[in-house]
Amino acid sequence: MGIEGKSFSVKVIDNVVVYAHEPCNAHWLPFTNLDLLVPPFDVGSFFCYKKPSHGSFSTIINTLKASLSRALALYYPLAGQILWNIDAGENQIHCNNRGVDFIEAVADNVQLKELNLYNPDESIEGKLMPKKLHGVLAIQVTELKCGGIVIGCMFDHRAADGYSANMFISSWADITRSETPSMLPSFNRSIFNPRFPTTYSSSIDDVFAIFEPPTKPDNNQNHDEGDLLINRIYYIEGEQLSRLQTLASENERRMSKLEAFTSFLWKIIALTIEDSGNFNRMCNVALAVDGRTRLTEGNGEEKEKLLISHFGNVLSIPSGAIRSQELKGMSLSEIATAVHEFLQIATTKEHFLDLIDWVEERRSQPLIAKAFATSDMPVMISSGQRFQIMDKMDFGWGKVAFGSCHVPSSRKDCYIMTLPSPTKNEDWVVYMHMPMKIMNYIEKHANHMFKPMNTEYLQI
Repeated sequence: MGIEGKSFSVKVIDNVVVYAHEPCNAHWLPFTNLDLLVPPFDVGSFFCYKKPSHGSFSTIINTLKASLSRALALYYPLAGQILWNIDAGENQIHCNNRGVDFIEAVADNVQLKELNLYNPDESIEGKLMPKKLHGVLAIQVTELKCGGIVIGCMFDHRAADGYSANMFISSWADITRSETPSMLPSFNRSIFNPRFPTTYSSSIDDVFAIFEPPTKPDNNQNHDEGDLLINRIYYIEGEQLSRLQTLASENERRMSKLEAFTSFLWKIIALTIEDSGNFNRMCNVALAVDGRTRLTEGNGEEKEKLLISHFGNVLSIPSGAIRSQELKGMSLSEIATAVHEFLQIATTKEHFLDLIDWVEERRSQPLIAKAFATSDMPVMISSGQRFQIMDKMDFGWGKVAFGSCHVPSSRKDCYIMTLPSPTKNEDWVVYMHMPMKIMNYIEKHANHMFKPMNTEYLQI
C-alpha cells in the first residue's frame, strides 16, 4: 500500500531572524491555567503551493519576511521566548522580541508532484519542516524544482493550540496580500481568571491528573520494531465516513462523524493489540475539545469576541479506557456510545470553569491529561475540520494545494489530526503519528477506509 517518493535533498540558502516590525515594551506574559495543561512539546504545520504565476523566489522571500515582521507586531509573544520568571516562580513567555528563526531553502531535485506526502517521515521531517531550536516559533520556506513552494511552521505548543496557530498563519497570509487580518489576536489573561473561592466537580479528576514521572524504567513491556512511532497521511472518502457514521448510530442516537471515526479507530487499536499477542491490554483514547465557544455561553458579545480571538490553549482532553478484549467484542455503535459519554464531560461551560479552578489549586505542579498518566499507550485525536486552511492560507499566489499538521518524529505520544480535504468537501485528510504495528494493521485490514495521500488525489 506504500507509495514510493523521490529521494531529494534540501539546501539552506539563508537563515535569519525576523523581528517584530513594531516591538512592544519587553514584558512577561504568564500562561493561563489552560496553557498549563499542555506539555512542553512542539507541533507544526506545512502548506504546499503550486508555482506562483508572478514574482521570483527571492522577491517572494523578501515579501514574506516583511509581512512576517508586521504580523509579529500583532502576535508579539511568538517573537519572544519561554523562560523561567524568577519573580513569578514559573515559566512564562518573555515578550522581548527575540525574533523568529526564518530559513530560506531550495530543493532543486524534486517537484511538488513527486513529494511522498503519504510518508512525511521521508518527505517533510528534517527537510521541509524546520527544527525549532530557539524561541516560540520557527519557519522554513522552500522552493522546489518546479517552482512550487512549501511553508513549514513549528510552534511551541505551550504558547498556541491548533486554532491559534491557524489564526496566526492566516493573519500572516492576509498581511502578505496587503489586506487587514480578518481577526486580531487577544492576549487578555483576565478572561481565564479562577473564581473565588475556587470550586470544581470531582469529574475533573477523570480528565486531568498531576504528572508523576516513572520512578524506574518499564521493563515489563516487550518493545520491538512495531512499537516505533511513524508518521503517515491518508485521505478518507466522504462516502466511507457517512457509512461509518450510520454504523455508529445504530443505537438510535445520531453520532457525529468524529465520534464514529474515533470509535472505528479505537476498535482497530484493540484488534492490533489482540492480534499481536498482548491480550486484554487497556486501550486509552482521548479527544481534544475546544472550549472557546463553550466559555462564551451567556457572557455577552464583548467577552465572546475576546474568547474567539484568544491566542493560546483553550482545550480539554476527555478520554475513555476499555480493555482490548472487551473492545474487540463490541459493535461500533456500542463503542460510539462510550465515546459519546466520555466526550460529554467536556462539552459545557461549567466544565471549563471548573477546569480553570482545578488548575489554580495545582499551578505549581506539572499536570497531564488522565489518558497520558498511565503506562498504557494512549491515543490523542484532534479535529481540524473547522480550520478552513485551504481557503485562508493564500499568500497572494493562490490556494493551498495541500496542507497538514506535522509532529516531530522525536515525540513519544500517539497523535491523530483530522483535516478538511483540499479537493473534495466531504472527504477528510487524516494525519497519524502512531506505532508502526497499528499502521500496518490499518493498511492490511482497513485499506478501504484509509487511502494513502498522493498527488493524483490532490490533482497536483
